[in-house]
Amino acid sequence: MIVYSSTKSEFRQDVRDNRIEELILEAYRRNLGHSTSKSEIESWKNSMMYMSNILEDDGIPNNTGVAIEYKIPQTSMRIDFILTGTNDQNKSTAVIVELKQWSNAKLTDKDGIVKTFLGGAEREVNHPSYQAWTYAALLEDFNEAVQEQCIALNPCAYLHNMQSEDVIKNPRYQNYLQKAPSFIRPDAERLTDFIKQFIHSGDAGKVMFEIDNGKIRPSKNLADKLLSMLQGNEEFFMIDDQKLVYETALNLAQISTVKDKHVFIVEGGPGTGKSVVAINLLVQLTNKRLVTQYVTKNAAPRAVYESVLTGSFTKSHISNLFRGSGAYTNCEPNIFDALIVDEAHRLNEKSGLYQNLGENQIKEIIQAAKSSIFFIDEDQRVTWKDIGEIKEIEKWANKLGATVHNMELRSQFRCNGSDGYLAWLDNVLQIKETANKTLEGIDYDFRVFDSPNKLREAILNKNKINNKARLVAGYCWNWVSKKPENNAQNDIVIDEHNFAVQWNLTVDGSLWIRKPESANEVGCIHTCQGLEVDYIGVILGPDIVLRNGEMVVQPDQRARTDQSLKGYITALRENPGAASAKAETIIKNTYRTLMSRGQKGCYIYSTDLETNAYFSELAKSVAYKQKQVERTQAVLVKQEEIQSDQYPGLKLKVLKYHEGKPSENAVPIYDLKMAAGKFSEEQQVAERAWVELPDSFRPQEGHFVTRVVGESMNKRIPNGAWCLFKKNPGGSRNNKVVIVQHRDIQDPDTGTSCTVKLYHSEKIIEGDGWRHSRIVLRPDSYIEGYEELVFDRDSLVDLSVIGELIAVLG
Repeated sequence: MIVYSSTKSEFRQDVRDNRIEELILEAYRRNLGHSTSKSEIESWKNSMMYMSNILEDDGIPNNTGVAIEYKIPQTSMRIDFILTGTNDQNKSTAVIVELKQWSNAKLTDKDGIVKTFLGGAEREVNHPSYQAWTYAALLEDFNEAVQEQCIALNPCAYLHNMQSEDVIKNPRYQNYLQKAPSFIRPDAERLTDFIKQFIHSGDAGKVMFEIDNGKIRPSKNLADKLLSMLQGNEEFFMIDDQKLVYETALNLAQISTVKDKHVFIVEGGPGTGKSVVAINLLVQLTNKRLVTQYVTKNAAPRAVYESVLTGSFTKSHISNLFRGSGAYTNCEPNIFDALIVDEAHRLNEKSGLYQNLGENQIKEIIQAAKSSIFFIDEDQRVTWKDIGEIKEIEKWANKLGATVHNMELRSQFRCNGSDGYLAWLDNVLQIKETANKTLEGIDYDFRVFDSPNKLREAILNKNKINNKARLVAGYCWNWVSKKPENNAQNDIVIDEHNFAVQWNLTVDGSLWIRKPESANEVGCIHTCQGLEVDYIGVILGPDIVLRNGEMVVQPDQRARTDQSLKGYITALRENPGAASAKAETIIKNTYRTLMSRGQKGCYIYSTDLETNAYFSELAKSVAYKQKQVERTQAVLVKQEEIQSDQYPGLKLKVLKYHEGKPSENAVPIYDLKMAAGKFSEEQQVAERAWVELPDSFRPQEGHFVTRVVGESMNKRIPNGAWCLFKKNPGGSRNNKVVIVQHRDIQDPDTGTSCTVKLYHSEKIIEGDGWRHSRIVLRPDSYIEGYEELVFDRDSLVDLSVIGELIAVLG
């Protein structure tokens, strides 16, 4: 998604008019559904002025595409500034510019990390070159258009307030500087040259349009890539705060000793990359010959990882890498260099099948390793025995003489990169109040179904794509099929809908999330926490219902076979208030966790009518938007059939003359019947209708769309392509593609007097002014035989330039 898009000339005019930050903010609100901080608005104002100066050079074409604040698909990251065009080989290219307001920076001993003053304090941050390079790598990962159309991405960084290069260009960062050079204030001319090196011709944003509308590639799944990672391949790029956490953890693990222990607590919500960072740390620390293990209480991720690695690693090797959290009850102190604890919120006090071993899992893990790293999300504690809290970890670290470090992961990679969806979940489940009252502007596929059968059908259809959709439910139904004599019975039965299915644990157990045939079964919190799919379907049971506007939990509606609330009844007798509050937290956290397992979408059904109606009402903005999209697509299909004869090949929406709003929603279609060949008979220019432009183009007065026929410009414009032009262009037209008309020369083959060519003029000085002495219109074709059209002084009087090419629309 692009917040602001334009061309170089229009962008520079917006800067000159002192309104660039207003236009970006207006587009930001329109596209993202909310505003942003004053500091970010001020940074737009400052940085865009500097970028306008960089683009002043005439060697950068005026119709070079400019895109500002492009959101990378499936993430919460935005690229500051992108320029698009074609290179010297006429290949599509994009220059990515990471903009920084920094004046100073300091070196660190961490890879790709510098220190600078940010947010009122000195902080460690990613080197700008590292950041620009990883953003480009992410774009290549997620966008098929970039790969299939061979769009060259050229990242760099511009620190326009920084005078000294001592830190930013220090040799220790050379690896990243080679991938994405950093330019500082004195380097303005070098940055201009860098851009000119890759952009020889402008494209009016066509390349950015292709990227923005490109098909999103399936996102990488950690389990799928685990084997490759352990074999030394780089599968996931550490982005932004992930890189900071990763490098900090590596550093602490390497400096920790028996007498100088370190505990690193990393807080992060669903989809922030906790497990990805953890596995990368396991790989890197093992490669550095540090004795390291990956620890998790939940058996499901370990079972999935083991299934992936079986056949490539021995069972003992796998066991030495991945361990349960109860494995350290009798462990020798400091025997490990590092223990990496994922899902630390799920740690228990006691260990063993009967919870009768050890003293405290947090204490035992810290005691067993010189360095321990805890990845935690306190909002994912989902059983009565979960003791994983930051204050509890800090307490044991202090008792054992370890130094505590805290960091947070914020960048979102799940839920389509939408922090807004997770904040909305907190609000609707009434976990905590947030600003996200609705799903308006949130790019995530959320749907509510009025029957569990429709929900299951939708999930099964999604699963046919790539086996990455599953159905889960709150633990409100007894696991009767667990016993061999009952293995044919169904567990989850909803009589009024004739719906009956089994829990997943009977056959596939913790591998349910990967086995294709298990898509017909229903999973629970214990088999999906710590894992993810593309689409998750959630059945909300009677343990959570809406009553009088309040989200009420009903612990007594949980199944007898559910162990997550074991201890609740006893606690209720001893301290009713505290027990009820804890049960509410567990049940709401369970549904928050279940409803955030989907990277692309979450579909739900509640067994309670009032609750289902509540979610249906909240989801209306998304449903309405989806219906709008579906209606629009249907209209476009029908319209395409109607348009096929009148406007062959035009895929954009055509409006009737009275429906068009100049410079607001559409531009006129001019029926020039032009031939990109020789001049021919004069053709009357007539407005036939109006056409809506793609979102990446801003309709402006004087813009129009027409069809170009012929092969004389096929290097730039395919025969029959529909193109966007600007009327009566002023200024220099040299080396621009223009529509030209000459009324005295006729061509009986085409029947028109308009042509599209590359414009070149020669001038002579006369007194205080100048005049054209000669104009040459040049073809740009792969086909030989097209000649230049030359006009001297005598024939120039009848030559008129009708329009200048902005973009080829298709």
